[in-house]
Amino acid sequence: MALALLAPALLLGAAPDGSGETISLAGNEPGQRLDVTLTHVVDPASPAADLPAEADADGPDRLLAVRFRLENTGTAVYRDSPAPAAHLLDTTGQRFTGLDVPTTAGPNFPDTVTLEPGGTTEGFVTFRLPEDAGAAAVQFALNTGLGDDVGQWSLP
Repeated sequence: MALALLAPALLLGAAPDGSGETISLAGNEPGQRLDVTLTHVVDPASPAADLPAEADADGPDRLLAVRFRLENTGTAVYRDSPAPAAHLLDTTGQRFTGLDVPTTAGPNFPDTVTLEPGGTTEGFVTFRLPEDAGAAAVQFALNTGLGDDVGQWSLP
């Protein structure tokens, strides 16, 4: 009897200049599919003027903002939270979860994005990481980051 491995599928895209190729990701429910493109990286990102004091990046941390374009190529409505669906990996392998923190890089995604089939949206996801951490890659998965397909873009 053959054993099936239950592990996420890692789908890779290149992002040598801060923009990457489009990666098609399936969700865990029937009809869930998104084409996800990393379009821009801002490192460091400046906090927005209306940033709450507890989210300010002064001190030993910095903010890094990543812009994604999401296109619903499936047959089901996409309703999810993009920030926790995104992760940043540093050069030591530490993983940082995306945040809904506004920066001057541009508009971030709302807490919940709803896209009908064929719909498209763009927005930033922000990461807080140590000032001296090297950003190595960004990951994105549907179902608030718990989808089996995981897209990954290497950072310069």
